[in-house]
Amino acid sequence: MSNIIPYNDMQQMAEVAANSKMFGFKNPQEALAIMLLCQAENMHPAVAMRDYHVIQGRPALKADAMLARFQAAGGSVTWKEYTDEQVTGVFSHPQGGTLELGWSLAQAKRIGIANKDNWSKYPRAMLRARTISEGIRAVFPGCVVGVYTPEEVQDFEPKTKHMGNVVHVESVSESEVLSPVQSLAYALMIPGAEEAYASYATMEEWLDGFNAMLEKIQKSAKLTEEGKEERIQSLEQCNAGLLAKLTPVEVSV
Repeated sequence: MSNIIPYNDMQQMAEVAANSKMFGFKNPQEALAIMLLCQAENMHPAVAMRDYHVIQGRPALKADAMLARFQAAGGSVTWKEYTDEQVTGVFSHPQGGTLELGWSLAQAKRIGIANKDNWSKYPRAMLRARTISEGIRAVFPGCVVGVYTPEEVQDFEPKTKHMGNVVHVESVSESEVLSPVQSLAYALMIPGAEEAYASYATMEEWLDGFNAMLEKIQKSAKLTEEGKEERIQSLEQCNAGLLAKLTPVEVSV
């Protein structure tokens, strides 16, 4: 049975999904975008309503759906620890081998995400989602490529728009920084993410985004001074390619 649904039919499905308020889509465009993603993966567009959330404008695959895909592709997981303090699983797949890994509440506190409301109310569920996502990405990433769980996306730093520059561009042409194809977008990366956090049309806009992220880390009340320094170092490492083209100036934050 073919899962190909005509575009006009999907538009009507998206309107029903969004207007019903049952699936978390803010508007038909969000629902339609996820339906197109599902159809591209040879799944019926209605799977979008069952398996996906849209969090902070990003598609997020529910942890249960991620695990179901992994198991359907021949993977398995055995839970060794499953408490509010620690969740540990052994993930296995014929193509990726076997790996034991887990997440702890202490780890979440150390990186500054455990103070959020969901972590306080549902620590075990949050640890489980993190463990599932990391375990599957390590053992068989093909079934979750490009998507994260809602719990992960909720912990991403929210997008910010603008602040004063703390670095400036050398007097070089745009073509010297990136190739013609790459110059269509300047990607801002964040630690732990496989895809760009945001993309910008110009280097100046990218700098604004990078500097805004720096300021947010420096002003965070949840991180220790040591934690802030680690976050900033990780952010700089993720964006080393573009930062190598810049000249540092005095930081004004």
